[in-house]
Amino acid sequence: GQNPLFPRILGHEAGGVVESVGKGVIDVQPGDHVLPIFTGECKECPHCLSEASNMCDLLRINTERGGMLHDGHTRFSKDGKPIYHFLGTSTFSKYTVVHVGQVAKINPEAPLDKVCVLSCEMSTGFGATVNVAKPKKGGFVAVFGLGAVGLAAAEGARVCEASRIIGIDLNPNRSEEAKKFGCTEFVNPKDHNKPVQE
Repeated sequence: GQNPLFPRILGHEAGGVVESVGKGVIDVQPGDHVLPIFTGECKECPHCLSEASNMCDLLRINTERGGMLHDGHTRFSKDGKPIYHFLGTSTFSKYTVVHVGQVAKINPEAPLDKVCVLSCEMSTGFGATVNVAKPKKGGFVAVFGLGAVGLAAAEGARVCEASRIIGIDLNPNRSEEAKKFGCTEFVNPKDHNKPVQE
């Protein structure tokens, strides 16, 4: 549904090391280990100051923005022609340029190739369960789709002490993995003639 903007460097999950910072940046410095986050925080708007929202007025998700907020221009080019940014992160590249509000500083001991999923998959699924759905202790939860986000949602339900966590996926191979993330049951809709909710 968005207006296509190409060419652009896609990608929104990664782990990296800060190479350099722009004028006035004090939150991170060269050598810091960071995760890029496509829903950034300016730390000043009403949303950032609220515990109920993460839709920053300045850095909210904007798939149509192809340049930097400061001046609207891209920091990528090839043969003098612009290559546009994506979600403020453009992580499918060896180097990227992001607004300081779109990185989270992490412990340098954390292995970047493992913690990169925290910049979207884990925080999205886990956060949706713990911060939005907020299942009650002993409650029932159904998770539709057991990819990385769904598994993180199941883990969130486990942490909230839901007693029944039903993982639903069309791929039967995900059943065993789902148990590791807290699913107490697995349902493959292809195995049943009735709608899965029945």
